[in-house]
Amino acid sequence: MKMKRITQLVLLAVAGWFPLSSFAVDDARCATVTQSDPGWTDIAATNAISGVVLNALGYQQKVQNLSVALAFQGLKTGQVDVFLGNWMPAQAPVISKFTADGSISVLGANLPAARFTLAVPDYVAAAGVKDFADLQKYANQFDHKIYGIAPGAPANQSLKKMIDAHDFALQNWSLVESSESGMLAQVTRAVERKQWIVFLGWEPHAMNTRFKLAYLSGGDNYFGANYGRATVNTVTRKDFAATCPNLNRFYSQLTFDVALENAVIARVLEQQQTAQDAARDELKKRPELLDSWLEGVTTRTGEPAKPAVINALGL
Repeated sequence: MKMKRITQLVLLAVAGWFPLSSFAVDDARCATVTQSDPGWTDIAATNAISGVVLNALGYQQKVQNLSVALAFQGLKTGQVDVFLGNWMPAQAPVISKFTADGSISVLGANLPAARFTLAVPDYVAAAGVKDFADLQKYANQFDHKIYGIAPGAPANQSLKKMIDAHDFALQNWSLVESSESGMLAQVTRAVERKQWIVFLGWEPHAMNTRFKLAYLSGGDNYFGANYGRATVNTVTRKDFAATCPNLNRFYSQLTFDVALENAVIARVLEQQQTAQDAARDELKKRPELLDSWLEGVTTRTGEPAKPAVINALGL
């Protein structure tokens, strides 16, 4: 049966119906793709988007909730196939040892225009807090606290390093570590009461439309220049391209934009949709994205990818 299928593909290629050169055979282990999620809404969104496409192509997706450090370790050991959440430069201290020894592969940017740094509500910025150097001037209003995300997150480590180094005279400050949802709940309470708060903010995320916030300048050494401008990369286990060439091509071409991610996140947080339903609905609105994502990609059984995904979306 397998030989018959290959013969059919060759005949189709000769007839000009199908580009044989683009049909890359994936190893059997590639039938299920394991991706990692650190518990961040944006990565839940991008995992869901990729999952909708994977299912349409005949693959299964498994998502493991792992910290960033454990995600990289999982990629190294082969327990994780793909991680869509390598925020740079914030994760540079964590990923560097894995890239240095070649134990993981960085496919490239899936979101080149992200942002990740400290943020404050707009009324705090209007009162004079616009730069990291302004924080200590208003230490009492902030209760000497910076609100971060989950313990072990690279961004938290950068903030701890900043405090320990006495940068910006913040040596008497403390970092409050919590989950993303816990941090945002604290921000919500502060905004409702017009209280002062400084916290980790990033884009894409629904917080940018939910709150009127301002990103702080001055954190270039910790979060990158230009108000924390960042790039989000796709990272795979080192042998992913060799064992799963078809999938590797898909992930190397999979790129997002802030508008798409914000739209999916908003559906999840504000309309209580599942991430998968939100991703499917947004892809129905923007099917043109599939053109670049699926160029030269096939279904798991070798058929052209785009018609399969279009059909699965009901378009």
